[in-house]
Order: sequence, then C-alpha cells, then structure tokens
Amino acid sequence: MSQNIEIEFKNLLTETEFIRLRNFFHIDESMFTSQDNHYFDTQQFLLKEKGCALRVRFKNDKYELTLKEPHSEGLLETNQALNVKEAEEILDRHYVIAGPVQERLRSLNIPLEQLTLFGTLTTKRAETKFQNGIIVLDYSTYLNQSDYELEYEVDDYQLGKENFEKLLKQLEIPQRPTDNKIRRFYQAKYIDYNGNP
Repeated sequence: MSQNIEIEFKNLLTETEFIRLRNFFHIDESMFTSQDNHYFDTQQFLLKEKGCALRVRFKNDKYELTLKEPHSEGLLETNQALNVKEAEEILDRHYVIAGPVQERLRSLNIPLEQLTLFGTLTTKRAETKFQNGIIVLDYSTYLNQSDYELEYEVDDYQLGKENFEKLLKQLEIPQRPTDNKIRRFYQAKYIDYNGNP
C-alpha cells in the first residue's frame, strides 16, 4: 500500500493545443503508454457525495486499486497493487478485496456490497519533467467520445499554480475549468454527477 497527496493542475485542450504542447516538450508517439481506468461507485453515488473516486487501473501489464479522497491541498490517494486474480475479482464481482482501500472505504461508511462498475476510460499518456513537477499529456476515449488534457503534477501548490499559469500563457492556451476524468466519464454517460438520469 502507498498513500500520497496528489497536487495537480488540469486543463482541457483542443487537438491543436495538444499538438502544440507535444512539440513544445518534444514528446513523440513512442513516449505514450496506454492505461485503462475502470470506475466504481454505488448506484446512489455515495463515493461522489464524499468527493471520492474509486478505480482499478491497468497499466504496463499491472493492476492497481486506487481510492481518491479530498485533502486540503489536493487529493489523498490510497493505492493497492493487485495481482491478476484480485483484479478479476473486483472487475467481475465488484468486490473490493481486503486491504488498505477496503479499510478506507469502511471508514467512509461505503457499503461494499453496493459497489458497481460503471465503465472504462482508456487514456494514452505521456509524461515529462518540467520545473520541479511532471507534465502529463492525456488523450482519453470513453463512451464514443474523446478529449485532450494537460495535467501538471507538483509537490508545492503555490509554485505549481504559478508555473502552470505561465506555461498556458506562454503557449497561448486559455485556462478552462476542467472536471476530473471520472466526472467527464459520467457526464458522457448521460448521468449527471448528482446521480440523476
């Protein structure tokens, strides 16, 4: 298990802006890897109500279970490595195996037996270092649509915010309010994130 505080800044991009950033950071096609994010919640969106998200990620032939919770400077991530059998148990039966993620879910009073798989979002991702942080370029596909996104992962909120805003200004990319991937996924599924059809 690992826990860490995730501080990141996000901005949705047009395809043209995505290409501009790829060129600026000298990112070529070989630097992209693919990952699948399988998202879970209850039918009543009890995780969402607490500002949380639960996913199983498949990346580089490895599975990881992650619970994200609100934190004063970002998100608290609880990560748990899974073997193939454990991942299949969660994906097929929607049962979160024993471990730190299950413990956190219980502490949040989430009824484990009510968890259900809502679907999968696939992302092609490239990462590169930038001013004491990591620049992430994502191309995501889900439910017959796609989007482009810039993320900047940092340890220092204020410095990260300044660097992110300077980068966008330098490349003439407007700042856009950007929901996280799970919210965009549910919006695409024609379910608003309040749980209404």
